[in-house]
Amino acid sequence: MAPQHLNTSELARLAPQSGIVELVNRGRGRKNLLPLWVGEGDLPTPDFISNAAIDSLKAGHTFYTWQRGIPELRQALSAYHYKHFAKDLAPDRFIVTGSGMQAIQLAIRALLNAGDEALYFTPAWPNFAAAVNLAGGVAKPVRLAWTNQGFECDFEALRAALTSKTKVIFVNSPANPSGWTANLASLHAILDFARMHGLWIIADEIYNRFSYNAPRAPSFFDIMEDNDRIVFINSFSKNWAMTGWRAGWVTIPSDLGQSDLGPSDLGPSDLGPSDLGQIFENLVQYSTSGVAEFIQRGAIAALNDGDDFVDMQVARAKAAREILSAALSGSNRVTFVPPQAAFYLFFKVEGWSDGRAAAIDLLDKTGLGLAPGTAFGAGTEDWLRLCFNRDLNHIRDAANRLANWLNDKN
Repeated sequence: MAPQHLNTSELARLAPQSGIVELVNRGRGRKNLLPLWVGEGDLPTPDFISNAAIDSLKAGHTFYTWQRGIPELRQALSAYHYKHFAKDLAPDRFIVTGSGMQAIQLAIRALLNAGDEALYFTPAWPNFAAAVNLAGGVAKPVRLAWTNQGFECDFEALRAALTSKTKVIFVNSPANPSGWTANLASLHAILDFARMHGLWIIADEIYNRFSYNAPRAPSFFDIMEDNDRIVFINSFSKNWAMTGWRAGWVTIPSDLGQSDLGPSDLGPSDLGPSDLGQIFENLVQYSTSGVAEFIQRGAIAALNDGDDFVDMQVARAKAAREILSAALSGSNRVTFVPPQAAFYLFFKVEGWSDGRAAAIDLLDKTGLGLAPGTAFGAGTEDWLRLCFNRDLNHIRDAANRLANWLNDKN
């Protein structure tokens, strides 16, 4: 009897598998495995955060709570942005979410109708495009240009990608996997483009604090007006070693009066600030109904007392970047530029046109697990990504394995 398709959603069936999973499954159980393929550090959540959550649990904070986030956390987010971005943002501009990924999903649901297009820069973390497509939208890649300074925004490509259906530009800067970090001039140009065409910007600035030449990376917060159509995405995962906690937040505009909105055919754009906040609250209600209060109490501790921990992680990652850059610079077969921010080294090796095959060969012969460029979109299939937010002894080991592997291929 011929197999029959289950009566399931076509959009769900077409959701892509992670391009990293094949390598992860292949490497499971290896005794000498050094896994640098996943985008997280190796440090556990620090005690001052965990203890705040434990104390909250002991206090019985296990009931339904504020869907937008408890007031104390939204106030802490306001203080955090004043301290690090010099922005005086009211607490009601923050929506607490169950991870940065959920924040992205909610933003897509709030801003896109079925068939609307969202532009995004590639190479890219694949989850945004998948989330757009699952919501019935159309994710359109815009290639970053490779130069001797690394990846840079190609504004001709951005203009060429615009159509009458474009509603959103997704900007992940600093970027995963490339480390591309938009400077203020590029951010100005992207914002002017969005203003000119009545587009929303979804600004994923999760890696903003992991900056190696300044206290933080340039941000749309540095140049925006309060009525700009920008929804910011952030997460507690990277800065405070809380990937497993699944906690993030959205920052919404403060003033979007009808006179500021332009064409009436923009759908969700025809919203005032209170409407947008209510839409996000409704979307939280119909997805998770809010983030557990004890998790939010831990998040408050991260914001209020976590700067030293963030600074330590960034210093360690900067040292790791230098170790790996020195190792790769010793080979004439590697194309890369040390990233300005984030904690990924993205590179390609001469002689390998297939990054997946290179990643498998590297794993099988050295036990070093990297992510293949095939996971991050068309055009970088021959690249590899290495996460260097790790113990420096592990990084030295990784550098030696890479150098030996490269030498064996000469």
